[in-house]
Amino acid sequence: MGAVEVRRARDAELEAVALLRWRMAHEHGGDVEAASEAAAAYAAEAAAWSRAHADSHVPMVAVADGAVIGCAWLAITARVPTPGALERRSGDLQSCFVVPERRGAGIGRRLAEAVLAEARERGLEHVTVHASPASIPVYERAGFRANPRSLHADAAIPER
Repeated sequence: MGAVEVRRARDAELEAVALLRWRMAHEHGGDVEAASEAAAAYAAEAAAWSRAHADSHVPMVAVADGAVIGCAWLAITARVPTPGALERRSGDLQSCFVVPERRGAGIGRRLAEAVLAEARERGLEHVTVHASPASIPVYERAGFRANPRSLHADAAIPER
């Protein structure tokens, strides 16, 4: 296994990034086969979405031996102006995924660090992440900390 490069995704890699998102969504049950017709259609549509949202969603990739083996997204959100700062933005780390056979080697941490570096470069105030219990140590190693001021509520309408 070759060295792993972590960086912003290139346009030609957006379909591969989308296929990782497909795998992420189907990892625990269901068809994870990236070659399926549904996955290919999703990849094309999601890559087009990525191009259309390039100003607000920045994909990062981990690449080894020419293959995209991991991804993470920086979603950028405008914030309400304050008297001292009319232009404010924050970020959210989203959809961080590393292929199962490459987990445990620090790739997820490196992707999270790349998202944080991009956020700093863009002058964002802070970055949040919604983490599974298993991934919390990965994000903590990258520099994330629990914040007692943050709360979470699901906005979806509950089923009756």
